Amino acid sequence: MATSSDENVTQHPRAKAPDFHEIATTLDGRDITRGYVWPQLLLLPQDNVLTTRGGNDLRAYEDLLRDTQVKSAFEQRRLAIVGAPLDVRPGGERPIDKQAADSMRAQLEAISFDRITDKILYGLFYGYSVGECLWGRDGREIVLEDIKVRKSRRFRFDGALRLRMLTYSDLMGELLPDRKFWIFSAGADNDDEPYGLGLGYYTWWPVFFKRHDIRFWLIFLEKFGQPTAHGKYPRQSTQEDQAKLLEAVQAIQTDSGVITPEGMPIDLIEAARSGTADYAAMHDVMDKAISKGIMGQTMTSDSGSSRSQAQVHMEVRQDLVEADIEILCDSFNAQVARWLTEWNYPGAAIPRITRSLKKSWRDLQASADLDQKLGAVGYRRTLEDVKSTYGGEWEDTGMPAQGQQGAPQPAFAEPGRSDTPGDQADRLGNELDPMVEQWIEQIRHLVDSSSSLEDVQSGLIHLYPHMTLDQYGQAMREALTAAELAGRSDIMEQAGGG
Repeated sequence: MATSSDENVTQHPRAKAPDFHEIATTLDGRDITRGYVWPQLLLLPQDNVLTTRGGNDLRAYEDLLRDTQVKSAFEQRRLAIVGAPLDVRPGGERPIDKQAADSMRAQLEAISFDRITDKILYGLFYGYSVGECLWGRDGREIVLEDIKVRKSRRFRFDGALRLRMLTYSDLMGELLPDRKFWIFSAGADNDDEPYGLGLGYYTWWPVFFKRHDIRFWLIFLEKFGQPTAHGKYPRQSTQEDQAKLLEAVQAIQTDSGVITPEGMPIDLIEAARSGTADYAAMHDVMDKAISKGIMGQTMTSDSGSSRSQAQVHMEVRQDLVEADIEILCDSFNAQVARWLTEWNYPGAAIPRITRSLKKSWRDLQASADLDQKLGAVGYRRTLEDVKSTYGGEWEDTGMPAQGQQGAPQPAFAEPGRSDTPGDQADRLGNELDPMVEQWIEQIRHLVDSSSSLEDVQSGLIHLYPHMTLDQYGQAMREALTAAELAGRSDIMEQAGGG
């Protein structure tokens, strides 16, 4: 008996609907890393250094900023962000999206946002920072008149992750209103930690060991840099006589001459110690540990061993700064920018503030060289990409890029000259001959004026830095580029003729 085709179809059960509730919350004792948490009680930070060594008081981390290495490294990281140009981009292409971005841009320019950024970035060190938004009205719009960055240790979070402000009248903290305070948090490895985890956590122990190392170092210098005075008094000496002798011994530390009663000699104990003291090495190791904890590397805050290593370390620092910029801008966009847009331009896409690190001259030169090569084969950047790469204001002239139909082709040969490989080699030789001749003349003059081989050797060492290869390399680059493009032109002509 034949079965129907419907019976052969596999019956799949209907997919189960997703669970729309939050499950792994910190409330009601569900978080085994915290225990039972009451919504009304203050939440303790999970920074065990701050809680065990600092008494859960951020003044312990504020004290770290007195260390010169901490201050220098953190200042480099912070000011690199502040110095990056600020831009506000629309969240969409509609007119209302652009109006919201224009309004946001004008407000940030009016309140000196760089100053605010510099202060709010201390949240990177403490784990979190709090800025109070001062709202005002400008016609129909609610505007941001200023952001006052407050002391982070004045604020705590409760079990429901709400911001509270500690006061003398309410040590459990006053519950603060919504859409009033910008909370910047960084460094935590989970979303259940509103306090973040600041750079102070990673620098506390290196600074602690460094300070104790300096203290013992000073004792060492006192003991082994200056002999210890040893006064001897007779057995029948009175307490008054002993006190006078002790006073004289102590005076040796500062006075150039002392007097003692007859029969009370004073000897100087010369300390003998073998080996070398490692206090300086310990100090340097702790400084490097601080630099690594804050900057991720050491060579932008300490001396390096080579240019190539320093360049790698600079790239590490730039990666850290770019990540900080992303975190900071995302925090502002998700809070302050969203509040203003929803109040003034309901339905508009949220504008996005961004900061871009300034590129060095070498980076821009490399980008320009790449653009030239891409243009030779028919490609060019978009206008937005040009702005983001080089900065400034740009507009499209409407001229086709090199390699496109109707684009002017560069002429690498003079009129009446051939671009054969032989001609190019001759031209390269003519350009380099004067340079090589100049080198030979300098060496010949050195040999003629020297009285010994040692003079020639030392003269060559002095002369070598001035015999630069920059001009030689530039001529070679131009020749190789011309040869490559000439070859492309020959191939295109042959393809067209075929």
